[in-house]
Order: sequence, then C-alpha cells, then structure tokens
Amino acid sequence: MSDPQQTRQRIETLLAENPVVLFMKGTRHAPSCGFSAATSGVLNDLLDDYLSVDVLADEAIRQGIKDYGNWPTIPQLYVGGELVGGADIVQGMAASGELHALLGLPEPDRTPPEITISDEAAKQIRAAIDDAEGMGLFLAVDAKFQPQFQLREITGSEIRVVANGIDVLFDPTSAQRARGAAIDWVSTAQGEGLSITLPQAPPPVHALDVVDLKRLLDDGRITVIDVRPAEDRALAPFAQAQVLDAASHDRLVGLPKDTPLAFLCHHGVSSRRAAEHFRERGFRVVHNIEGGIEAWSQHVDPSVPRY
Repeated sequence: MSDPQQTRQRIETLLAENPVVLFMKGTRHAPSCGFSAATSGVLNDLLDDYLSVDVLADEAIRQGIKDYGNWPTIPQLYVGGELVGGADIVQGMAASGELHALLGLPEPDRTPPEITISDEAAKQIRAAIDDAEGMGLFLAVDAKFQPQFQLREITGSEIRVVANGIDVLFDPTSAQRARGAAIDWVSTAQGEGLSITLPQAPPPVHALDVVDLKRLLDDGRITVIDVRPAEDRALAPFAQAQVLDAASHDRLVGLPKDTPLAFLCHHGVSSRRAAEHFRERGFRVVHNIEGGIEAWSQHVDPSVPRY
C-alpha cells in the first residue's frame, strides 16, 4: 500500500515542476474516457506543451489527486499549482476566453463563421429541436474535424450564427473549424440524414506505395517518419527516416505544416494511426506508406531484412 504522504509529495513535485498539469484517464494523445478526451482536446488546441498524468497507470495518484484538491472526479486541470477544475469547467472557460487569459494566451477569435444550411436540412433540424425549449443547438467540431450537433444549455459566451432561420451556437475553436461549412440533408444507401461539409478540414491521409516513395526520396520531396519500436528499427533500419518517439514527438509536430510527411511501420497499420494524428495537428500533406518496411524490402531494396 502506498504512503499517502509520499503520494502527496509526488503530486506537489509534479505541480512545482510543470506550469500546466492535467490529471486524466489516458494521455493527452490517447485519452481513455470522454471527459478526459474533451479536456485534453481543449488544451491540445491551445498548448503545444503541457504535462498529462495518466491516473489509470498509477492507482496511488488516481486516489491521491482526489484527496489533494478535494475534488472527487477525473480529469483535473492544474495551472500554476492551483486547481482549475474538471471537464465542464475547462470547456466553459475555453468558450468564454477565461482559460486563454489564465494561460497567458491572446483572446480567442470570436468571429462568427459563415455557414449555409439547405432548406431541407433546416426543415429537419427545426423538427428535431421543436420541443427542446431552453436548450441551444451547438455545432461542435473536434480536432479530427468530426462535426456533431448537440443540444446544451446556453451560457451566454457562445458564438451565435443564424443560417436559414436556424440559430447555431459555437465555442471559439469549433467556430474557426466550421468556417464555410455547408449543411445539407442527403439520402444514401444507409438512409437519410444531415451531411456537414467542412472546407477547413485538412486533406485526408493519402496511401503511398513504396515505388512512389523511392522516387520522392530521390527527389528530396518527402520526410519519412519511422514509428516502429527501437527493436524493430534495429532489425531492419531505414536510414532515410526520422524516428517518432516520446522524445521527438514535439519537435516533429513543430515542423512547418506544409512539410510533406510519410509514415512508416512494419506493415502500414500503426503508421496510419500516426499519420492521422499528425493530420489532426494541422499537417496538410500526409502519407501512409502502404505495406511498410516489408513492402520496401520486397519491392525496392531486398538488402533490408524481413522480419
């Protein structure tokens, strides 16, 4: 059993050494619950660097942080050693601009986005919210540019847009991601429903075969990022690649967003997840190397060992 005093000292050390600390379930790039995902998503939009502490990996910290701040739930955000609050508080402060001020950041852009809603979509939306008295219709757009309509209480800090007679509310980050959004009602093989097109969304990850990869490398027109663990890289080195690990992540994310990137793993599966992560961080030209190092060895350079 852990010593509560030792746990408290560990927490105090974390808070003293890091100006912004989020105690959460999972990590900032791989949250394990919806509340932690929402809170880390807000911080990821605002900060390139902060500490996230996975309480699921440390039972002593999981209970200790609840006792430390007398706050019963996770996540918990601390800034300058002081408890800010959980998911709802952090999201509300981000919407009002209070969080930006607390973090020493410029006020958020509150320019209302221009959006369009077709006649049929407006008709369907009105029917859906007809009995939602006292609630507001929010359009939330997350870091993956996945849009979602939500009915929530109105706080007064929202950004309001009226399109085709429909009041649509936004938080500041969603408002910028929704610029130029076109909302329509469509019929597909799966049925009828709303379609939301977001022009601000980064282009999708492109599949890149190894023959085309070699041509791009020969021309110096691509940056390859190897996401394999160290033991795999030792078995089959790819000298032209930069390594993605905990130590290099922030540096690579800080590359110019127009840098063409191609992600490499063993067979092309984990590299796609990494490619999507960098796409979410704003990179506009992102490729996944199909077949990974295995395909490179088979079709380009047989001297690379297969494993």
